[in-house]
Amino acid sequence: MSTATADPNGPWPGSPFPLGANWDGDGVNFTLWSPHAVGVDLCLFDEAGNERRLMLSESTYHVWHGYVPDIGPGQRYGFRVHGPWSPQAGHRFNPAKLLMDPYARAYSGHVVNGPSLYGHNGDASRGWPDGQDSAPDTLRSVVLARTIGLSHTRPRVPWEDTVIYELHVRGFTMRHPDVPDHLRGTYSGLAHPAVIDHLVKLGVTSVELLPVHHMVPEPFISGRGLTNYWGYNTLGYFAPDSRFSSRGDTGGQVEEFRDMVAALHAAGIEVILDVVYNHTAEGGADGPTLSFRGIDNIGYYRVDSSDASRYVDYTGCGNTLDARQPAVLQMLMDSLRYWALDMGVDGFRFDLASALARSMHDVDQLSAFMAVIHQDPVVNQLKLIAEPWDVGAGGYQVGNFPPLWTEWNGRYRDAVRDLWRGGTSGLGELGYRLSGSSDLYQDDGRRPFASINFITAHDGFTMRDLFTYNHKHNEANLEQNRDGTDDNRSWNCGVEGETDDGAVIALRNRQIRNALATLVLSAGVPMLTAGDEMRRTQGGNNNAYCQDNEVSWMDWKLDPEAESLLGFTSRLLDLRAKAPVFRQRSFFVGAPADLDSPVSDLSWFRPDGGLMSPDDWNRHDARTLGMFLDGEQIRNRTLRGERIVDDSYLLWIHAADGDLEVRLPGPPWARCYQVVFDTARPDLPDGSETLDGGTARPLSAWSTVLLRAVR
Repeated sequence: MSTATADPNGPWPGSPFPLGANWDGDGVNFTLWSPHAVGVDLCLFDEAGNERRLMLSESTYHVWHGYVPDIGPGQRYGFRVHGPWSPQAGHRFNPAKLLMDPYARAYSGHVVNGPSLYGHNGDASRGWPDGQDSAPDTLRSVVLARTIGLSHTRPRVPWEDTVIYELHVRGFTMRHPDVPDHLRGTYSGLAHPAVIDHLVKLGVTSVELLPVHHMVPEPFISGRGLTNYWGYNTLGYFAPDSRFSSRGDTGGQVEEFRDMVAALHAAGIEVILDVVYNHTAEGGADGPTLSFRGIDNIGYYRVDSSDASRYVDYTGCGNTLDARQPAVLQMLMDSLRYWALDMGVDGFRFDLASALARSMHDVDQLSAFMAVIHQDPVVNQLKLIAEPWDVGAGGYQVGNFPPLWTEWNGRYRDAVRDLWRGGTSGLGELGYRLSGSSDLYQDDGRRPFASINFITAHDGFTMRDLFTYNHKHNEANLEQNRDGTDDNRSWNCGVEGETDDGAVIALRNRQIRNALATLVLSAGVPMLTAGDEMRRTQGGNNNAYCQDNEVSWMDWKLDPEAESLLGFTSRLLDLRAKAPVFRQRSFFVGAPADLDSPVSDLSWFRPDGGLMSPDDWNRHDARTLGMFLDGEQIRNRTLRGERIVDDSYLLWIHAADGDLEVRLPGPPWARCYQVVFDTARPDLPDGSETLDGGTARPLSAWSTVLLRAVR
């Protein structure tokens, strides 16, 4: 139990900038933005947990500040903020609650959910302030020495060459046999040579890490004996989560993260962070008071204009951070620059990005958030990925984000899932998705790489489960299977769940190969989900956000089927890396780049070998499509302006029961063809089968075949 004493000798005035706790070698300058507070206490804790309170008497530009000499790195601290308790006016100040510094670079300790964490007694909207001291049950902010800059060179992978691999720091290494036990599930585990070797051999260029900002699990999850495994419940936007640290929680997590980034960069692999700037871990009005709510509730959160005791919730998580506020925007930008400049991060995927772009109510691509991102000389040079939706009205914004942004292309996911479950209603939508989604991204000056193509992600079925289950099986989440989407667009291949039927297993494995081949060879940027290349299953759980166990962890013990799929996936990514025709920076135009050529840069074929007509695209029974990419018609140029020439390829997709013969187009497209791969015959060597143009080639049911054209 801590004891608190007030210090009559307050801190020196200090400076209102920079925000946070900043050590200069002689002492620490503390600052906290709170425009509606009437007083702020700085709380310093010693090793025994005793608390020393210092009143910050200076306030400049709504920033409370003070300088404390003779303290430095390792000092644990927090704030208690005084002000009105008036929930209906949006004010929830309660100095009984110890509050975390939003700008802290590290947090120490754990949150123990209990009554002391809640700022209110009775109804959250009409109740009175709770007087219990929360200090024994919450985190401490930690003063760190500032580390600036990187000592190594970033990979700087061009967008068109990028292959994203979405993974969870903990789950990826928890069961890896070559990672020492004490490093499993940590930043150091992800940096282990055996783990990096897998990424390099697989052929990915960029890892996208599920949230690593310090987070606190929701009370309702903790009450079930579970936790927020995914981490989409951020508390600190500058602090690496200590649950992934093997070096303690008083600053070691920061250096460990930096070392992980350096190790991945040394292997040529970029680091992209999935960031949650749309809401915080404090949840709705009845949630705990941990930081922002007690510092200045209406300064940080969007509240209902008719009743400020209620939050505007565009996130489905109880609150929405108010990115319209200049100080909140400053915090977000300071956070992004910190992770880029001090921690070495190469890009960001913005969770529920539409919530950040809302002005009054509607999503506004000219909002302040979009403007500051666009003009920032550091952030605008990074990889920026939007999850282009939120849960509010009009929140689905696929295709509508402005230049500089790429997007998780939900329409690509849906079209390809529909294709391989046999649910297409014509091939028109598929044609756009395979060729880079020009209908979504071309009119505003963006390139094909604006489309982040994915079929699976952390949220939803794994690739194996996509072809094993028609329905979600989320009972382990203890929500009576009510959580998670019912719109899975999946197909169990005739049997729900695992089976020992050899024919069903073979079909499922072929379907996984079909989906991966479609993903890797589509124009745009492919994103794979960790483990899909090794048949990872979650047992039909399509919402494993609270499963910090073997449901979610990667299984590195590979059976022959998993080994085969891993080899096939590596082969696909190696082909993509070597063939610029699959990595084009410009959209196809359906016409020759060279006026003397009789062949277009992109041609589409029917099974009979004829070119697709407008009516063919709209046929509801069409399930087979040929896509010819001409490697002599690439519009890209090298940095020196040199022409790029590649082989030409014909991709056949056959998403239907029953074998089918297709006619291979002859000259001028090709004199003959070499089969590169056939998903129905995964062991077929590249080039072992050659066919003349104009002849027929059988396609097995539910298969994909890639052929290399020879002229």
